[in-house]
Amino acid sequence: MPVTQEFIESLMKQNQMHLEQIEKLNRTIAELNATIKELREQLNKNSGNSSKPPSSDGFKKAPKSLREKSGKKRGGQKGHQGTHLAVLSKPDEIKRYMHTDCTSCPYRDKCASKACVKETRNVIDAVVEVNITAHEKLCVEVCPLCGESKTGAFPKDVKANVQYGKNLQALVVAFNTVGAVSVNRIHEILGGVFNIPLSTGTIKNIVSRCAEKVKPALELIRQKLSETPLVHCDETGTNIDGKLHWVHNVSNGSYTYMTVSKKRGYEGIKSTGVLPDYHGIIVHDCWTSYWKFNDVTHSVCCAHLLRELNGIAENHPEQAWARKFKEHLLRMKRAKDKAIATGKDCLSVFTIQKYKREYDVIIKEAYAQNPIAEPVRKKRGRVKRGKILALIDRLKKYKGAVCLFLEKLGVPFDNNQAERDIRNIKTKTKVCGCFRSRTGAEEYMGLMSFVSTARKNGFDSYHAVKMVLSGQINQVFGVGC
Repeated sequence: MPVTQEFIESLMKQNQMHLEQIEKLNRTIAELNATIKELREQLNKNSGNSSKPPSSDGFKKAPKSLREKSGKKRGGQKGHQGTHLAVLSKPDEIKRYMHTDCTSCPYRDKCASKACVKETRNVIDAVVEVNITAHEKLCVEVCPLCGESKTGAFPKDVKANVQYGKNLQALVVAFNTVGAVSVNRIHEILGGVFNIPLSTGTIKNIVSRCAEKVKPALELIRQKLSETPLVHCDETGTNIDGKLHWVHNVSNGSYTYMTVSKKRGYEGIKSTGVLPDYHGIIVHDCWTSYWKFNDVTHSVCCAHLLRELNGIAENHPEQAWARKFKEHLLRMKRAKDKAIATGKDCLSVFTIQKYKREYDVIIKEAYAQNPIAEPVRKKRGRVKRGKILALIDRLKKYKGAVCLFLEKLGVPFDNNQAERDIRNIKTKTKVCGCFRSRTGAEEYMGLMSFVSTARKNGFDSYHAVKMVLSGQINQVFGVGC
């Protein structure tokens, strides 16, 4: 068969079609490999190498802690002031025991009066009692002085024929807020312990009344936080009537302020009322919306960065820069801790610049290992950078916020303060499932904001709630509310 021009052209067309098909298959294979890689990374994620909470780790082996080993033995160290169970008051009841041979002895009482105490053992127990106080309003028909009828008046807080006292109300609110106990379980527990018919509706009303009384304190907490030089910020999701809402937290070592919003981003953060007029330092987890506040100084949580670097080092062993950057962050932290321990107010300019130069060298190495891909022709949008390159970009762009803890020793290395303050929200959501209404969620945030603030100022949760019910909120702040 002679080879004609048509035959050659036909073969060339088939060859071109095969080449296009091979190119298409290669792209598909590359995409599938990338998907497999991402899925493997998700399977390997835990609370130690990502932002996943510790509760998501399940019962598998606990992830490696971000803390370095100190080299000390486990448990209390030499010279540690130990604590033990102690009797804090005089005994309410004393029981004496003699030898069993003395049980029927006629000289038992005489010997008991002269016997010495060989050993004393104390049993501390709680006695649950219900105290009912009857308030009687007396009437004198004829006053000896003026001849008129005189009738007494009940205290302002005694408004009903039968009502519950402040101790019981404070216990109900403490169970529902700090204890994260549901209304139904409070009804069951207190009904069994006190034998009081405390209905679920009454429990809800007690919590609502307490939340109403705490509102003046919340405004004072917000003002106090607005005036402080540094605050921690964080947010977490919760379920309200089957819909996702976001709890926004602004706090420091003395105050906690939490609000709830439908929005997670800028609008939700702004609704707290603290950051819009704030001009100090805010410590956060590098969530994009926080960078929209321009009149503040930003500080990034380095503990989150360590977790991300752990994830890259574990899933991509070839990324040597991730291990180097993690070690560099920890070196900077050790330098800061050493300076604080020796009573210094700041590190020298030379030391700070040295660490910053090393920072830039590692970032340059990271870009060399992860070159930016060329844009694909006829394809709109930005080139997909991937999580590794996105982290490198973030570290380069926000270098000042990452290194701020080194330049200002008063700035913490992490955002643990905000995470501790907001953790109870997750516990409450898991125990109760959800909040039934937006009002109930707002009441809970208000009460928890006050209780957390009171605990930071030396009060326990129960007495903090009791102060609210007694109108003594000013004891927490030292000023009138």
